Parts: sequence; structure tokens; C-alpha cells
Amino acid sequence: MNAPLNGRTQQYHHGDLRRALLNHAAAAISESGVAKVSLRELARRAGVSHAAPTHHFGSREGLLTALAAQGFHALADLMHNAQEQTGDFAEMGVAYVQFALSHPAHFEVMFQPHLHQGDDPALLAAQQRAGELLYGAPTLPGTETRDAGIAAWSLVHGFATLWLSNALPAEQGTPPEQRARQVIRAFLDGRNNGGLAANDS
Repeated sequence: MNAPLNGRTQQYHHGDLRRALLNHAAAAISESGVAKVSLRELARRAGVSHAAPTHHFGSREGLLTALAAQGFHALADLMHNAQEQTGDFAEMGVAYVQFALSHPAHFEVMFQPHLHQGDDPALLAAQQRAGELLYGAPTLPGTETRDAGIAAWSLVHGFATLWLSNALPAEQGTPPEQRARQVIRAFLDGRNNGGLAANDS
């Protein structure tokens, strides 16, 4: 969305403004981090009155809650599509990593509960939708289904976080999706070969 010309307020339809504000919030977080996001700065970016973001989100916390909910739904969409197209749990994990890399601002906000209104119905529904896909992980020998889901989630979330922070060893010419696929396959191969070494002791 372009900045307003000659200082004049841009015109939006009601739903378009909400989406535009969320887009501007994501851009601001990508540029400066979540700590510097404010409703006043958001209004400036969108070229609307200072009251407009408050009308839609109520507060900064409400804005970040809406951004997190949007992120969980987008994540669920990507994982669901991967599941539908391939039937392969590994590709759902790759989709998770792709989401994190393509939506770093959402990813930064989604997993910081202190930024959210934790009882927000829209956020809870979005979290549940994504969680149901994540907890569909193939079960490791000797583990409960939920534990397997947490293990799979930890794997892909950890990989995405390490990649975004440039903490993983560089591998020249290897795209992150390909590297993630290799790591996830290694995890699943360990399951198929009898589980983690600790289970053999």
C-alpha cells in the first residue's frame, strides 16, 4: 500500500483497511522488530487517522493478537495444502519452515504469548486449527501421539528459528526447504528404524 499523497488520508473499504493495517504491522515488524510497533505508527504508515487502528483492534495487544491469528490460519493453510497434495508428513514440516521464512513477522509474534490476548476466540480457533495438523505427526515407538506431535513441532520450529537467526552452518547452494526436508527425513527414518537411540537402552 503506497503512502498517502500530499498528506491526504487514503480511502479504504472497512475490510480492506483492517487487512492493510495488518500488512503494515507485518512490514514494520520485519523492519524494526515487534517492540517498536505502535498504533500511531501504523496509522501513519496506512495514511489514516490515529483512531482507525484503535477502532479495528482496540489496542496494540489487540493488533498483535489479530496478527498472530492471521499467521496461524496462514500456517494451517500451507500445511493442509501440503497434506492434501502429497499425503506426506515430511512435506507438512517443510511447509511449516516455508511459512516461517516467508512470514517472519507473523512467526515472531505468534509464539510470544505475552504479546497476545490469550482468551481471544479468533486466536484460540486459529491455534487449534494449526495444532491439529501439527499433532498429526507419525507416532514414535514408545511415545504418545501428543508427544510425537510436540517432537515434530519442536523439530520444524527449531529448524526455522535457527535458520532465521543464521545460526545453522552454511551449506553453499542448499535452499532452506531442501535442508529442512533432509532433516525431517532423518527424523522420520529414525522413527522407522526403531525410534531414538534412547528408546533402545
